[in-house]
Amino acid sequence: MADAIRLVPPRRLTPNPDNPRLIFHADELYQLEESIKLQGILVPLTVYEDGSKLFLLDGERRWRCSVKLGLKQVPVIVQPKPTRLQNIMMMFAIHNQRKDWDPLPSAYKLQELEEEFTSRQGQPPTETQLSELASISRGEVRRLKNLLSLPKTYRDELMDELGKPRSEQVITVDHVLEATRGAFALRKRDIVDDQDEERVRRAVVDKFRSGVIKNTVAPRQLARLARAVERDEVSLATARRVTKELIDNPKYSIDDAFRGSVEQVDFEHTVEQLATRLADKLHEHAAREYAVGEGLADALSDLSKVIRAILRK
Repeated sequence: MADAIRLVPPRRLTPNPDNPRLIFHADELYQLEESIKLQGILVPLTVYEDGSKLFLLDGERRWRCSVKLGLKQVPVIVQPKPTRLQNIMMMFAIHNQRKDWDPLPSAYKLQELEEEFTSRQGQPPTETQLSELASISRGEVRRLKNLLSLPKTYRDELMDELGKPRSEQVITVDHVLEATRGAFALRKRDIVDDQDEERVRRAVVDKFRSGVIKNTVAPRQLARLARAVERDEVSLATARRVTKELIDNPKYSIDDAFRGSVEQVDFEHTVEQLATRLADKLHEHAAREYAVGEGLADALSDLSKVIRAILRK
C-alpha cells in the first residue's frame, strides 16, 4: 500500500539508477521550470525508500527543476521498494506514457532489462516477452536492438549529439540506421566488400552531417541500386563506379549516384516501352493502308532526326 503524500526536501531525493532517460534537454527543463514557478508542483513525485534514501520512480525532471529553483519541499508519494527487474519495467511503463525518450539510452536500458530477466529466469526473454516487459512494441524492440548492434564509434557519436540542445542536433539514430541498411544492401550484392561497406556508411553519415544528403531515407536508393544489379538492369561495373564516387567525393550525393545508374535505366526502360508502342501503332497504320497525313509526316520526320542524333552518340 502506498503512503499518503509527504513533503520532503529535494536534497533527500536521489535519481533512479535504472532510469533509461539519460539526457535532460535544457529547453524542456526551462519550460517546466517556468510552469513550476507559476503554479508549483501539481503532480507529486513518486519514490521508493531504500534505507535513508528516497529514489525517484517518476518525476526526475520536476525534481531537477525544484533543485534549480531552490524549493524547500516537494510533494512525494512513497511506493514499496521494487526489485531491479520491476524497477526497470516501471521506468519503461511510466515514461512510455510521456514524451519519447531518446532511442539510444533506451536501447542501453533495454539491454539491462534483458540481462536482468535472463539472470532471474535462466534464459533470455523472447522478443514478445521483452516487448511486454518494456511496454513497447516488438517493432520498437527490434529497432532498439539494431542500435545496439552499431559499432561503438557510431553509438558514441550519437550520445555526443544527444548532449547538444535539440536545435543543434544534426545526426539522429535514423540517419545512422538508414546509412547502415543502405551500405549492407550494397555488400549483399557484392557491389562493395566488408571494408568498403563501412566506408559507404561513414560517407553517408558524414554527408548527412554536412548537408549534402538532406533526406533521411535517401540511403534506400542504395538498396534500389543493389536490386537493379541483381536483376541485371545495371551493370556491376556501373554500380561500383557510382559507389566509389559516393565514398571518395564529399560533394557527391546519393541522388547523384542514383541518377548515374538506376534512374537512367528506369528512364530508358520507359522510353523503350513508348518506342515499342509507337512501332506497333505505325505497323498498324501501314497495315490499314492509311495515307500519311501532313501532320504525321512532320512528326515522324522530327522524330527521325532525334533518333539519329541519339544513335550517333
